[in-house]
Amino acid sequence: MDTQLLIDTLSRVIHVATAITLVGGSAFMLLVLIPAAQNLSDEEHARLRTGLIARWKRFVHIGVTLFLISGLYNYYRAIPSHKGDGLYHALLGTKMLIALVIFFIAAALVGRSAKLEPIRRKRTLWLKVLLICALIVVTISGFVKVRGPQPPAAAQAPAAVAE
Repeated sequence: MDTQLLIDTLSRVIHVATAITLVGGSAFMLLVLIPAAQNLSDEEHARLRTGLIARWKRFVHIGVTLFLISGLYNYYRAIPSHKGDGLYHALLGTKMLIALVIFFIAAALVGRSAKLEPIRRKRTLWLKVLLICALIVVTISGFVKVRGPQPPAAAQAPAAVAE
């Protein structure tokens, strides 16, 4: 197998597997764990939260790192195929900005900073925001993947008719 193809495939698999893990884990927390944990006593709830955050924090930090590395690599590899495609670059720029918002929220939810405590106190709200942002990122990704590379706008314009 071609080494470049192997690296490209590995990078995409890492990117998608990381998305599945982090977005899926966030959805699980919002839709299953938080509602189930409401039945616990305050002491049990605090113990669960402490243990959960300690473990989930590692996934978040490693996941953000893998996302950044694989995402930048995938973008670097895709640039030549999308030269002159303004919509592609605008959508990917939007996707990257939203991804940074997701990374911030995820890190804030597992962090210890006193300044970000208001985010942790409203964990359910911020998990909803994170998941909506993730849905937008997945939608953009799906659209640009299905749309595929487009020729530059100048190449799409019909030739002028000579009279």
